[in-house]
Amino acid sequence: MHQIIDFFQYLLNSEEIIRTGGLVLITLIVLVENGLFFGFFLPGDYLLFLAGVFAGTRLLDVPLLLLLGCVFGAAVVGSLIGYGTGYYFGAKLQNRPDSLFFKRKYIDDTRLAFEKYGTSALIVARFLPIVRTFAPILAGVIHMNFRFFMLYNVVGGAIWVTTLVGGGYFFGERFPGIVNYVHWIIIFFLAITTFTVVRGYLNARKERRAEKL
Repeated sequence: MHQIIDFFQYLLNSEEIIRTGGLVLITLIVLVENGLFFGFFLPGDYLLFLAGVFAGTRLLDVPLLLLLGCVFGAAVVGSLIGYGTGYYFGAKLQNRPDSLFFKRKYIDDTRLAFEKYGTSALIVARFLPIVRTFAPILAGVIHMNFRFFMLYNVVGGAIWVTTLVGGGYFFGERFPGIVNYVHWIIIFFLAITTFTVVRGYLNARKERRAEKL
């Protein structure tokens, strides 16, 4: 049991992932988190930013273009897998009972994002934890036009990866001492994530109440 707990703690520790797993593990986690429903809990935004920081300070000895290419490819392919999962197994997924790794609420929240932002939700969703994982799945469930899906998938992935990895690399290269504040960076991203999720939940709840009136 302790080994399982330690394993999950490791998966949630972005700094440890980057230091020990390097580019391979970063790429794998991004792929899983971007479209496999059980990967919603994995670090996304701050993993990318810290990967950029570590690359900028050379603690992660990987060229920026290679890092960007691998992470971008993983994000696009991960979402493509999610789309395929929703397209072919959508009915089973929606009827799946709630569990530790899946809740119907995640699908419902993602559906609200689509209703609010339209197909561009695939771009917005890249910056929304949990929704980022389920957006491509829901796109498959509703059989979104594949060409449109791939367009938004590629554009959204490029913006997400370039912003976070590129931003992290810039700060790491210009301010190498930032590596001493890794935990504060994680807390900052977690605060933004929590605020975004809670705000989205409250807005969705408010809209549902308004519809019932």
